[in-house]
Amino acid sequence: MTIRPLVILPDPILREVSKPVERVDDEVRKFADDMLATMYDAPGIGLAAIQVGEPRRMLVLDVAEKDEEPAPRIIINPEILERSDAMNVHEEGCLSIPDYYAEVERPAEVTVRYIDEQGREQMLKADGLLATCLQHEIDHLNGVLFIDYLSKLKRDMVVRKFKKLAKDRPPSRMVG
Repeated sequence: MTIRPLVILPDPILREVSKPVERVDDEVRKFADDMLATMYDAPGIGLAAIQVGEPRRMLVLDVAEKDEEPAPRIIINPEILERSDAMNVHEEGCLSIPDYYAEVERPAEVTVRYIDEQGREQMLKADGLLATCLQHEIDHLNGVLFIDYLSKLKRDMVVRKFKKLAKDRPPSRMVG
């Protein structure tokens, strides 16, 4: 599995770029397992299907600390139902924008409805890093990157840097 080259969006325009998963079957579960392996190899704590070239509304994540047992989650067709008014700031990075990190302010808590790997509807109320990771990955499904939350000046600097890197790299090089 490879991660597609970086695509920078000019503005944080919410649009659905990933289609809902119609049926949870063995192929979807196998794809989710492959996504988890890719995420762990990167290493990362979250990965959206669109980042590996599949425009499906699904993501995987694991926010367990390094000294804890892995706690992978497979989230299919996520929908944020509630966002808290309270905000939280976390330093974010992204497998699609390697080696760049920035503080991003997001709602401190979210409630997400989704389908699990068995096809069952679930509700998850999350805060802290889990809430940030969910919002970050769901943003990918909507065509939004974490740099879209930065000031225009900072975002433009990142875009210029990655355009230059992309120009200097052979076309077969994938960003991961």
